[in-house]
Amino acid sequence: MNPDWSTPEGLTEIRNALAAAIPGWRQPVAHAVGLSSASSSAEWEFGHVNVPGRTHGLAAVVLATVLGHDGSTATIDLTTAQLAAAVESLQPAEACTDRQHPNLAAWRRALEQAQSNPARSLVAVFVGDLDDPVSSEADGAMRATFEGHAPVL
Repeated sequence: MNPDWSTPEGLTEIRNALAAAIPGWRQPVAHAVGLSSASSSAEWEFGHVNVPGRTHGLAAVVLATVLGHDGSTATIDLTTAQLAAAVESLQPAEACTDRQHPNLAAWRRALEQAQSNPARSLVAVFVGDLDDPVSSEADGAMRATFEGHAPVL
């Protein structure tokens, strides 16, 4: 396969190829990278949340590929090295100027902030189904950003 990162159709082909390589892959309905606060409080910041009903397939599968995750509901600790690998893997998508790349921008900001302050930690949050139980405080905080959805904690 010679992937064409410069077109929406090419990005779809790349997404499908990556997804096919993950055993048991299921596209999550939502996902985000969370960054802990710099204080001892358990607050989470999300630079960009991929909410239910939007297209965000390539970013989800790239992040899942780096983490060895199947897309099911989970909160996974994320190292700066893993996030850097996800940024590097998604970066070629910027060649497609027909699409905005909010995940890439948010991941870069989170990576920079986590690298500059070791007191901050990163997580990847995936929601496979909105009816799944909340997997962590970060998951609950992310789901609370969904319009019309109040997570059960």
